[in-house]
Amino acid sequence: MVGVILLNKPYGVLSQFTDERQGEPRPTLADFVDAPGYYPAGRLDFDSEGLMVLTNDGRLQARIASPRYKLKKTYLVQVEGEPMDESLRMLRQGVRLKDGETLPATVERIADPMLWPRNPPIRVRKSIPDSWLCLSIQEGRNRQVRRMTAAVGHPTLRLVRWAVGDWTLDGLPPGVWRAA
Repeated sequence: MVGVILLNKPYGVLSQFTDERQGEPRPTLADFVDAPGYYPAGRLDFDSEGLMVLTNDGRLQARIASPRYKLKKTYLVQVEGEPMDESLRMLRQGVRLKDGETLPATVERIADPMLWPRNPPIRVRKSIPDSWLCLSIQEGRNRQVRRMTAAVGHPTLRLVRWAVGDWTLDGLPPGVWRAA
């Protein structure tokens, strides 16, 4: 039977079950999920938070993780500054990165989503405002959302993956998982 687990990965947790790095161990998925036979379908950076989908089915894992299936992933992104229409237009058309042009993103300005506090908090500069975007992509390049917002002049301060396809974080606190 195909099983799916949704986890709200906290900031500063590896999106794998073991830490191969020598030295002080870092938190991993094993600190939050005790479900033998389940594996992450895709990754989420150490310094990003939010939805991770885990499954016990290799085919489903490949469909979710592979960019070839173009599964939409939606992020709540706190950025430095207040993006003007031109910056949003650039994101919507696709942004040139060092590894090539991205596919167009869906993006809109949103009010502060009033998420859980992050530990540690983001850096705040009194002279530079910040704002929130809801941004969806269908690729999954390394640190893609962060690189896209930086390319249009608005570095990412906080990145929370809210949805993968139809699965969302709705009602799921950090560090908690549920069967989907």
